[in-house]
This record gives sequence, C-alpha cells and structure tokens, in this order.
Amino acid sequence: MRIHLIWLIFAYFASAILVTVAAQDAPRPSYVTGEVTVVTDSGLEIKNDKGTTKVKFGTTTEFKRVPPDRPSITAATPTERSEIGQGDRLLISGFYNADKTEFTARAVYQMSSSDIARKQQQDTERWATRGISGRVASVNPATNQITIEVRGLMGSTKVVVNPKGNVVFKRYAPNSVRYSEAVASSLAEVQVGDMLRALGDRGPDSLSFAAEEILTGAFQTVAGTVKTIDAAANQITITDLQTQKEIVVQLGPGSAMRRLPEEMAQRMTGFGGSPSSPGAGPGGQRPGGNEAQRTAGGGPGQLVPGGPRGPGIGGGPRGGIDDMFERMPAITLGDITVGSMIAVSSTRNGQTDRVTAIKLLAGVEPFVRAAQMAAAAQGQRGGRGAVSGGFSIPGLEGFDN
Repeated sequence: MRIHLIWLIFAYFASAILVTVAAQDAPRPSYVTGEVTVVTDSGLEIKNDKGTTKVKFGTTTEFKRVPPDRPSITAATPTERSEIGQGDRLLISGFYNADKTEFTARAVYQMSSSDIARKQQQDTERWATRGISGRVASVNPATNQITIEVRGLMGSTKVVVNPKGNVVFKRYAPNSVRYSEAVASSLAEVQVGDMLRALGDRGPDSLSFAAEEILTGAFQTVAGTVKTIDAAANQITITDLQTQKEIVVQLGPGSAMRRLPEEMAQRMTGFGGSPSSPGAGPGGQRPGGNEAQRTAGGGPGQLVPGGPRGPGIGGGPRGGIDDMFERMPAITLGDITVGSMIAVSSTRNGQTDRVTAIKLLAGVEPFVRAAQMAAAAQGQRGGRGAVSGGFSIPGLEGFDN
C-alpha cells in the first residue's frame, strides 16, 4: 500500500511558516501540500484530495528535508531539488499566478517516500512486537486501569491495561481511523465498548499490560441489503438486517471499499461454526492455550488513505483481520448492485439512520447466513434478515458492535 504523509504535519508546517511571514512586511504566501506525481526540469506536479497543482521553482527557492521521526521545521535540513522524486510528500509555500493555474515555490519541505517507508516499517515492527488491541470491557478511574477483551480467531480473554506514568492518550477523530488525525485524549474519555490499541510491555502472565501509548475510538458495524444507490451523492441506502430500518451510507474520500471473495467467505463459514458462535472463530474451533499471548503482539493493521500506516484498530496478529481486509479486491460504487448485501464500519455517533463509511465490505452474504443460522440455533427470533448483534466479519473485526 502506498505510504502517505501525515496531513496534520503539513498543517503544522504551514502555520509556522505563515506566522513567520506575517511578522514581516511582505505579501502573505499560500501553501500547498501533496504527493509528487511528475518531476520536470523547471518544477513538478503534486496531487492531493483537491486535485493536481503545477509547481514552478525559482532561483531563490529553498529546499529542505524533514525527517519523519522529527516532523518539525527546526529539524529540517538543506537539500537539493534533484533529491525530490515521485511519491515524495511536500509542503510548499509560495504564490499562485493570477489565474491560479501555477504555483511558484518559495520554500519546499520534503519528506521522501524512502524515509517515510523506513519510518513506517519501524513503527509497524514496534507495534507488532509491543502492541495489544481489544474492546474495552471496563474502566476503573480509581486505579487508572482499563480492562480489555482481546479477541482472536479462536476465542478471547481479558487483559488489564495499566497506563505508565508518562502514558500518552489519543483518540480517533470522527469518521476516521487515521493515526495522523487522532487527537489528544485522557482516561476520562475511554468508554466501555470502545476499541483500544496500546503500545507497551506485556506482563509475565500475558494478562496485564503496561502501556506507554493508548489509542481509542468508538466504532460500529451495520450490515444490510442494498436498496438504492445514488452515484451523484456518493450514497447507498441499505435495509439494516437487524432493525429492518433504512440507513443511508455516505461514502467519502477516506472510505475504503473491498469485496470479500466468495471462495474465502465460504471457506471461513463452512467448517461447522459461524462468526457469531460464542467461543468459536470462523472455523468453529474453541480456543486453546493462552489466547492472550497469541494475539497481544498483533500488528498495526491499517486503514489508510490519508495518513502513514500508524496503529490501526484490529484484534489479530500481523497478517490478521485488518491486513486481510487490505488484501481483498478493491471495488468502487459502480461494483455494488441493488439487492446485494454489504457491511459497513463507521464511527458510533448515536445516529440510527445515517453513517459515514470508514470501511465497506461487499460479498458478506455467507457470513450473514451463518449468523442467521447461529441465531436460530440459539433460539433467538430469526427469520430472513435477522442477525445476531455480535456477528463479525473479517476485515471489520475492529469495528463490530
């Protein structure tokens, strides 16, 4: 997956640059950010969510390189324009021409794709070896402890998270699982039912965890049958399989869309178990051994676009649930048909009739059927369209109810 730069870093750079310029008696520059797509003798082109911008260099243009592990202007060091290549991320201050078709660069701040990839690999390995993730089961403000349920493919266990004295709390922004967009948080904001990811050290029994960074978010998963598709508004209306009510699913630039291959879905639901069977994984197997020890080292599994692969929400080890989602075939709105079933993960915001998709997964019919059969076997009120509230789908594991 393409490595993206932290957009908030750009905003920080830009604000610092503009404050400096404002103190001088000079025209106030603009700034643009984006990824380099074309490099020419006289300049380059960068692309971001708003489109493509042509950038021209002048004889006085300054070029500086910023290390991803120290994303600040004070850490920038001089570099050459020849060091800029495709895939690099840039923050550029300068001035638009009269019709805003071209941007003349005054200063160029670069994070090279190789530097970002190297930093990302280090972060991935760090979270893979020293990370844990799960759903918040309880919060004890008196002892500053958080108990989470760590889920694996073969079961779950409870782990007590103990924040270290210098712990950093962060929380995902609404409708986002971008690590770069996470905001400062505190223990007071951690709620039962949140998904939690922590970085730190496991206890000798694997049932406790000393955390130096804690990242939380409130997510939900809805599954339903597609009723209408509005391509112009980038919306899908589904009939919720649990409530039978209509829900409008809004798609945005950050929505990741995948299709679960039929063969994979059949294989994962065809071994006598179901995604919603208590104590069973997709293969219907019961947990054995120390599940916490097997899952606590889970890798950061990501949902990008728009930020570097920081720690994502997911319960499996490296190559697990979230990575499984990323490896599934990407689709577009045009690949979804009326009458098919989809599952959508989103921020839990209290609304029951509208969600903004973080992840959308098509091809979930086998999991829905398995959940329906499990509900019927457990004596729940079933019938077509009834789904147990706890059913889970690979790739959305970190966002289910």
